[in-house]
Amino acid sequence: MKSVYVSDLRPSEDITSVFLVQSKDIRQKKSGDPYLSLSLGDRSGAIDAKMWDNVADVLDTFGRDDFIRVKGRVQVYQNKPQLTVHKLQRIDDSEIEFPDFFPASQHDPEAMFAELREIVAGMSDPHLKRLLTAFLDDPEIADRYKRAPAAKSVHHAFLGGLLEHVLSLCRLCRSTAANYDFIDLDLLLAGAVLHDIGKIHELSYNRSFGYTDEGQLLGHIMIGIRMIDEKLRDLPDFPPKLLTLVQHMVLSHHGTLEFGSPKVPVFPEAMLFHFLDNIDSKMENMRAVTANDNHIEGSWTGYVPPLERYVLKKDAYLAGAAARQPEPAAAAQPASANVRPAQKPQPSLFGDRLQEALKDKS
Repeated sequence: MKSVYVSDLRPSEDITSVFLVQSKDIRQKKSGDPYLSLSLGDRSGAIDAKMWDNVADVLDTFGRDDFIRVKGRVQVYQNKPQLTVHKLQRIDDSEIEFPDFFPASQHDPEAMFAELREIVAGMSDPHLKRLLTAFLDDPEIADRYKRAPAAKSVHHAFLGGLLEHVLSLCRLCRSTAANYDFIDLDLLLAGAVLHDIGKIHELSYNRSFGYTDEGQLLGHIMIGIRMIDEKLRDLPDFPPKLLTLVQHMVLSHHGTLEFGSPKVPVFPEAMLFHFLDNIDSKMENMRAVTANDNHIEGSWTGYVPPLERYVLKKDAYLAGAAARQPEPAAAAQPASANVRPAQKPQPSLFGDRLQEALKDKS
């Protein structure tokens, strides 16, 4: 087991520990000499790291997704911890206990999968039940479903995150459908189980989280629709109109075209599911942001692009943490290449003539 995790690091400490290289960039000092900018992580989080000296000696000895033993000192830069690396050495996978390095759900994946099976078994619509069972009975899909994160970084970004997200949605589906007697609960549950099924192939999660080539080229919505079509080959009696509704649930779950949905929700179950999916992802994002924020002082996180705001760390605020007012949101976002500087208003020929006519009458 690792002796020092990212969450254990404190400013002004000298440390020696093993980390996973999540990113590696080669940059130049003002002198022209290279330095390394790294993101190093384990199951507890990630930390920015810089190696300023003797870079040429190690530059080609390791890469992204390698494990390295690091000796360095924790410092503070812009109110965040940063690791200055003095020495590093790549180490072999055989020396690693993999669970130490990859964030994972706190819930047992086998228990979560069993709960999902029970939910599907309890559905009353025979066609939807057979479709979902076909997915859960597929050994490859089941194995990936138990391990996949729900996203690379935005929400439920940990092993088993997709399954945890889907179970949370199933519970929300049950509780909200009970409040609206015109909602088809089975159709809502089908949306929960299938809406992100394409992520088992869209995302790579054997080491640090990223996107597969297929994920980059197609995205999880298109992959999910294809997977549904493949399962339906063995279900020839599946009602075509019910299939169209299921497909729409998947296609529209992002809610709006600008957020990647090919279609917007156009019937009650699709609309309700979009909002439930949005709630669950936003609430998990809120939880993770406040739990993992690494600002040294203050009761506010940094700017969170997915939420489009700074987030108050409520416990720190109530405990009387030193106030650190967030900067205006606009300053935290990169300037868009499409934003043009303000221009002076152009003269209007009609306006000039109108002003002249009014002067003549006065």
